[in-house]
Amino acid sequence: MDIAVLRPNPDEEFYTPERCYILEMSNSTADEQLSVARARVEAGVSTAFHRVNATAERYVVLEGQGDVEIGGSPPEAVRAGDVVLIPPGVDQRITNTGRDDLIFLAICTPRFRNENYIDTE
Repeated sequence: MDIAVLRPNPDEEFYTPERCYILEMSNSTADEQLSVARARVEAGVSTAFHRVNATAERYVVLEGQGDVEIGGSPPEAVRAGDVVLIPPGVDQRITNTGRDDLIFLAICTPRFRNENYIDTE
């Protein structure tokens, strides 16, 4: 990895079939060990159930509130400041239970790769 300061462009946020908006903050071959994306889920929306094979994921909740479901466990409330740990290959989804956008960082190790993403709905 080289020394770098990355400055994501908010205009590059995109909507996904998972039903959330993603802004890739760091995800490249220059750092295979980790990726960081900002996820935004609109009020009342649940993301699609999915899993990421061969990749551990953490949600760092920045704004809003929601219910997270991981690996068949009952929904658990999360809010700003919470960190959610998701092992590789485990089903997951999050629902925005608030009135405002739910915003969190999705931190993956190793970095997120599309071929590891499995829609399980």
